[in-house]
Order: sequence, then structure tokens, then C-alpha cells
Amino acid sequence: MIHHLSLGVRDLAAGAAFYDGVLGALGFRRVFEDDEAIGYGTVDDQDILCLKQRDDAAAPGDGFHLAFAAPTRGAVDAFHAAGMRAGGRDNGGPGLREDYGPAYYAAFLADPDGHRVEAVFKGGV
Repeated sequence: MIHHLSLGVRDLAAGAAFYDGVLGALGFRRVFEDDEAIGYGTVDDQDILCLKQRDDAAAPGDGFHLAFAAPTRGAVDAFHAAGMRAGGRDNGGPGLREDYGPAYYAAFLADPDGHRVEAVFKGGV
């Protein structure tokens, strides 16, 4: 359904440091970049998430967050640790969220611009 999603960031270098770490932990990488944008995905020139330099960027309000599928619980842990090292804010450390399901393992962060992001693994132990 979704081809890609773009996020406006006020500081492209800070956004890139954050997303290089959190998305790298989930198996994604930079697939293109220029002076005003960086795209992430798995295939060159086919971004799934794009950061765009915008001086007036603002994160969406309450109720919005972006959840990334993680391949393992360890990847969720690595996502959270990488985000914290790169200037993210903790919004819920790695752990089971049984109110979402018995195997819902997730971590929540806010990126340097305040976008709320999550990594989730639902594959059991």
C-alpha cells in the first residue's frame, strides 16, 4: 500500500546519525543521498523512508508514530540502544507489551526532531 514515507528534519546530519543506527539495527541502509535528502531501504535508489532537510520541520502531534518490523527481539534491543546513542529520547524501553499481544516485543523512541518511532517483533521468544 505505501511506497515510501518522508520525514522532514531540521538537521539532516543529526537525523542521519539517528536513522543510520536504528534502521541499521533492523537490516536497512542508506540507498541514496544528496545535500537535502537521505533515503533508507534495502535496494539502491528505492527508498522506503526518506529524510528531507526542512528548516521548519515539525513532528506530527499525538496519535502518530511509525512502527518498523524487527526480525528478532535482539534487533529491537539494538534499535533502542542505537537510537539512545544517537540523540533519541526514550519513549519506552525494550520489552514485552502483553496488552498488545502475548508475543508483542517492542521499543519506543523519539528521534532528534520528535518523530515517534517503534521497533516491534511479534515472533515469540
